[in-house]
Amino acid sequence: MDFYRENSVTGYINKLFKNKLIMIFITGATGSIGRELCRILAFDNVPARAMCRREEQLDQFKKTGLDAVIADFDNPESLRHGMQDCDSLFLLTPPTPEHTQRESLIIDVAVTSGVKHIVRISTADANLSSRLSYAGTHAEVDHYLRSKPVHWTILRPTGFMQNFIESGHAIAKGILPHLMGKGQLSYIDSRDIALVAKQTLTENGHAGAIYYLTGPASLTVKDVASQLTVALGHEVRDIDVTETDMRKTLKSFRLSDWHIGALIEQFAIGANGYEIDVTEEVKRLTGHAPRTFAQFAQDFKDQFLAH
Repeated sequence: MDFYRENSVTGYINKLFKNKLIMIFITGATGSIGRELCRILAFDNVPARAMCRREEQLDQFKKTGLDAVIADFDNPESLRHGMQDCDSLFLLTPPTPEHTQRESLIIDVAVTSGVKHIVRISTADANLSSRLSYAGTHAEVDHYLRSKPVHWTILRPTGFMQNFIESGHAIAKGILPHLMGKGQLSYIDSRDIALVAKQTLTENGHAGAIYYLTGPASLTVKDVASQLTVALGHEVRDIDVTETDMRKTLKSFRLSDWHIGALIEQFAIGANGYEIDVTEEVKRLTGHAPRTFAQFAQDFKDQFLAH
């Protein structure tokens, strides 16, 4: 049975929106978190508008019952048009060197457009003094958001389980290359991040909160390989590779040099054991324990095997 369908809170949502039509503007709607957020909002008939970049994406979202609009992160007028009549904003953009400037612009447009609440996806290691490029820019945007006259909620998840799907070709061959050594990370399923986002967007009481989101266990890459072995039915071995080889692998994913450098920095932090430990926030906020890596691997078995 579908995880969200089994744990639906339709009655609560209907009551919440009975007297006032609240529209949520969703950026990052085509990514793993945004797509799942749109799905569960549509299931509960919560008014939402997905931001798209291409015409064909509009039809896909409208078939689910959601509104959709074409907009560009770097075009303030298109964003302003997309946010028209919206009370809330789900803020998530891809990692780029312009990350701080881009999201600051979106926040400014939201505030001047009358958005009352912004729920933003940050990162668990956001810190202004961080050596990690991406963590530093996330911290800058977090501070900028908190300085604005708007209700805000910041979600700080750890690494996504779904990121392992990008290594599907290697995993299909029985190899999981990494730079994490014996470092541990409490990987989280992006579907659980979306569920927390839904809660914070549709409930009162989350303004001014920062939530650190993790999965239920802290795992080494060897642990991950073992669980993939069980789920996929063939041996998957973790291989600690050199930084040069990892850069070549990431380049094959068509990532920018900036993004590759940020990931290499992130791996170094994880390898040295500086990642945060497990938290209980997902269960506390949603009432349901976060998915295990074993459950994730089983759910996405077909995608891994397709490689």
